[in-house]
Amino acid sequence: LTPSHHGQHSPLFSLFHFDSHLFMAENSSSLLDRSRTVAGPGYNRWLVPPAALAIHLCIGMAYGFSVFWLPLSKALGIKEPVKCGPEVGFFQELFTTTCDWKIATLGWMYTLFFVFLGGSAAVWGGWLERSGPRKAGVVSAICWCGGMLLSALGIYLHQFWLMILGSGIIGGIGLGLGYISPVSTLIKWFPDRRGMATGMAIMGFGGGALIGSPLAAELMKRFSSPTDVGVMATFIVMALAYFVFMMGGALGYRVPATGWKPAGWTPPPPAANAMITPHHVHVKKVWGIPQFWLVWMVLCMNVSAGIGVIGMASPMLQEVFGGNLIGVAKKFGELDKTQLAGIAGVAAGFTALLSLFNIGGRFFWASLSDKLGRKMTYVVFFTLGGLLYASIPSSAGAGSKLLFVGAFCLILSMYGGGFATVPAYLADLFGTQMVGAIHGRLLTAWATAGILGPVVVNYMREYQLGLGIPREQVYNQTMYILVGMLVIGLICNLLVRPVADKWFMTATELTEEKRLAHDRASAAEVGAAASDSGQTSSAMVALAWLAVGLPLAWGVYKTLLNVGKFFN
Repeated sequence: LTPSHHGQHSPLFSLFHFDSHLFMAENSSSLLDRSRTVAGPGYNRWLVPPAALAIHLCIGMAYGFSVFWLPLSKALGIKEPVKCGPEVGFFQELFTTTCDWKIATLGWMYTLFFVFLGGSAAVWGGWLERSGPRKAGVVSAICWCGGMLLSALGIYLHQFWLMILGSGIIGGIGLGLGYISPVSTLIKWFPDRRGMATGMAIMGFGGGALIGSPLAAELMKRFSSPTDVGVMATFIVMALAYFVFMMGGALGYRVPATGWKPAGWTPPPPAANAMITPHHVHVKKVWGIPQFWLVWMVLCMNVSAGIGVIGMASPMLQEVFGGNLIGVAKKFGELDKTQLAGIAGVAAGFTALLSLFNIGGRFFWASLSDKLGRKMTYVVFFTLGGLLYASIPSSAGAGSKLLFVGAFCLILSMYGGGFATVPAYLADLFGTQMVGAIHGRLLTAWATAGILGPVVVNYMREYQLGLGIPREQVYNQTMYILVGMLVIGLICNLLVRPVADKWFMTATELTEEKRLAHDRASAAEVGAAASDSGQTSSAMVALAWLAVGLPLAWGVYKTLLNVGKFFN
């Protein structure tokens, strides 16, 4: 079902091919075509990051979907769940209309998000490079928001399979396309600051839950009634709002003309940094390149360690410090219901604090990588991260909440920083022509880490409890296992070398790939040699940043209110 080498579709492919210009028509003159998104002279490149943020802040709500689990688990019972009988297994829950879904069952939507994110990014990354970010952004908006609307129908009919299909599968495909849609474009617009550019966009993905979670909570409160938990209406409103934002972001994408570079910037000579190549690798070759698999392991180990901690951050803090979180000298198992509720509120503030460091780290570390270099930035991640993980048992044993929390805040900043730095790492090693598609394939490391990290942390906790180890000590061995993961990541990172010449496209192959990508405009044709800030008004740039900045600021404010519970 793929186009032939000459760009013409096989009969079988054509049978299933959408006739609309919206999707993959290679020769249309649609508004969505890549050739129609080439920026003209005087276009301000600072309009592109807000377009990317508009999409990432919406799809980033995938991180915050757990806000729906508790009310959805009472969709029929309203006040208390209508429990299913023992004869109702997982597959029966997909279709049952007589009892409520378990939270564990609802969690499968979250799992599918990231499985299909990695899968769709890997499968359709090459199509994205040829069709351009605008078309990919539009498809992402349709999938993500359409999936939420289908899920709303599933809530109305109480059919969980519709929610799995809507948000889990279709929405997950929208996640993948939306996540990688700006990567290649931003790297080409900011060759002088690759890390900072991708850090801005991927920061938005981490920030999506900061906006979406409190927004969803407010909407559910407004729409709830004695006969409705309010989730269906919330899904509909959020889907429509997200669609407006995502379409605005997609239509706002522009790609630079061939040969464009920032005014006054001169590319460094190849000899200046052997890790940054002026050549380009075709995505179809990356599976066979050792450097790709080394970077794959680098990302997988960094994410596995961080994502395992994220999932257990709240119970970890409560079990390690117990009543000390609220000034009561009791262990976790000795607390009554009121005291347990009190430490749960403190732990929620801790989780909110970690989310801020996760987001801030994406921009900070990715920007710093422009100075340190990508390889050295990951050396810092693995070395400093390993020392911090190793310090956790000591700080927990000493009862030092400051050292414990400070270590995890830095760890989560580097977890986010790893996501934001890796696209620039790939561009350095494999060139910029197909970096979005290569990044899509690399995201299979994220899908792997999403299984590996939580399994290690959760099962080690259960194993330690089974041995009779006190709750406040069950995470000690886990921390040392995570240190081992980071050591593996560090070794892989140190082994990364410049890519051998045999892997790069020849001049003829590169020309053909540019043709397939409708990358025909020359600098002279569109006047791209002009300054990138001439004809675009500063007011337009300011409005674009306000459109994404104000919702993000509101989300940060709501999160800081939760953080206040921790410090109080």
